[in-house]
Amino acid sequence: MEQKKNTNAYAVVMAGGKGERFWPQSRLSNPKQLLRLLGNLTLIEQTIERLSAIFDYSHIIVVTNTNYVAPMRSLLSHLPQENIIGEPEGKDTAPCIANAAAYIRNHAKGADPVLCLFPTDHIITDTAAFYDTVNDSLAVAEKTHQMVTIGVKPNAPMTGYGYIEVGDRMDFPARTAFRKVCGFKEKPSLELSEIYVADGKHMWNSGIFILNLSSLVSALKQFAPDMYRFYEGICAYYANRGTESVLASLYRTVPEISIDYAVMEKAGNIVTAEAAFDWDDVGSWTSMRNQIVPEKNNNVVRGLHAGLDTSDCIIVGNSNHLIATIDVKDLVIVSTEDVTLVCNAKSAQRVKELVKLIAGQSDLAKFV
Repeated sequence: MEQKKNTNAYAVVMAGGKGERFWPQSRLSNPKQLLRLLGNLTLIEQTIERLSAIFDYSHIIVVTNTNYVAPMRSLLSHLPQENIIGEPEGKDTAPCIANAAAYIRNHAKGADPVLCLFPTDHIITDTAAFYDTVNDSLAVAEKTHQMVTIGVKPNAPMTGYGYIEVGDRMDFPARTAFRKVCGFKEKPSLELSEIYVADGKHMWNSGIFILNLSSLVSALKQFAPDMYRFYEGICAYYANRGTESVLASLYRTVPEISIDYAVMEKAGNIVTAEAAFDWDDVGSWTSMRNQIVPEKNNNVVRGLHAGLDTSDCIIVGNSNHLIATIDVKDLVIVSTEDVTLVCNAKSAQRVKELVKLIAGQSDLAKFV
């Protein structure tokens, strides 16, 4: 059944990250959201396709790095080109969201539009349940002015995810269960994450937020005055059709901070919508295991591979280059035209550290 589109709501797709944990496929010139990691569509195309069922294309805003605006506009030609916004530098999610909010304030016909904030690296196959959760969250945000985050019931102790501590169920007339947010817990230790999974009081933080523009602006003014001043500056930039140098100047002075730290951890009017849909955050090479059916010996393979006594490995290459292995276990092996990565699967989150190390060496920086 076709979804009814909310004309007062805007989807903001946060697509400015470099995706360093997917190096060496993800590079400065070709970030994760432009890769075809899973299937024939890039991650950004999958996200836009999913959102287009509940938002008109004119109400979908993509915020990315200035360097990625041209390829994004080419790839997403069905979106209004001005809706793909470039940031002169990445300063985490709070400035990204403040920028999008200012853009929407300048374009929206309604007095208090609803902002729906989505990362680009989610895999969701049960779209019907996803739409139900988003639509229920939209209704709650519009009617109650609560800020809504979507939480996912954890089924494993994941140390790479943020967690939300939740309280009693809210009395909202919706199929989706809403619970009061009691706190945010960032990427806990394995021991702590095991407790969170067992106690039933914690959910994974999906990074999806749904809130009225007025609620966001009020929270910025109260909890993040620097970010509020940045928002006001960006509003003036859009209203006056400012130059790139004006935008760059605003970004140079704004703090680098996530929306979680800037606002969500401090605000009291936050509720969590309990996701009734499947959800996976494609955050590092090990997440490929959740999306690709393992071959013999529990190996996840994309490309050509031949191995002896090789098990529990994630092996990514192409159809023109053979990756051959002997007596290896629990490895991530990724081969590109100019780089080969080999790491312990338990250390996949540290690829970002490795990229930083390489970027700091002048003779190796070209590989980043």
